Amino acid sequence: MADRTAGTSPQLYARIGGLLYLIIIVAGVLGELFVRSTLVVSGDAAATATKIMAAESLWRIGIAGDLVMHVCDIPLMLVFYVLLSPVSRPLAGLALLFNLVQTAVLVANKLSLLNVLFLLGSADYLKAFEPQQLHALAYVSIRSHGYGFSVGLVFFAFTCLLLGHLIRRSGYLPGILGVLMQIAGVCYLTNSFALLLAPKVAGALFPWIMLPCLAGELSLALWLLVKGVNLVKWEARVGVRSAAAAGAGERG
Repeated sequence: MADRTAGTSPQLYARIGGLLYLIIIVAGVLGELFVRSTLVVSGDAAATATKIMAAESLWRIGIAGDLVMHVCDIPLMLVFYVLLSPVSRPLAGLALLFNLVQTAVLVANKLSLLNVLFLLGSADYLKAFEPQQLHALAYVSIRSHGYGFSVGLVFFAFTCLLLGHLIRRSGYLPGILGVLMQIAGVCYLTNSFALLLAPKVAGALFPWIMLPCLAGELSLALWLLVKGVNLVKWEARVGVRSAAAAGAGERG
């Protein structure tokens, strides 16, 4: 059923996937560069608290934007499964599972950002703490979010490696896109484990190690949106797989 559905309109899936991926990239960049990077003062809990309290709406918009990004993740997983399952259904399914875990981790991780608002609010129960204590706890929540994000990216790294492999084998998508996605996967793994095992090394690598990730994912998103798949090679791949399945059925 999946093959028949995919074969009727792979370009539609590609266009939808490219648009969803572009939304995810834009939302992710805006959340990091124009929200958290402007409000979080590295190493200064008091200054960070002051900025967030002065721009609470912006902080909330950042969280909402992240949730939009994760909502788009779900249909994008299905798009990649439909587009790449003709190459290998088990590997396409495995990539989907890694991506699903990544999204679940990142969605749960948003609670850390909401905790910041709770700690910096004006509720009566917060009077049990000194302002400096609340600022420190809020800053710890922000730091926790950063590490939680890196944990989620470990799973996304394997998604990138698998998608890259399937794209390179597909024939109906450019192999260079697969290579770029696999490079992105290696960079995500390196960044996440460096942060966990050697934070100083991670600090030296960031943000430069994220540039190949942006290049790979943005290239794939734009290709899907503008060019889609090579229909002749797609149909040939789906036809070969259908013939193989029919032969196996006859032998059975």
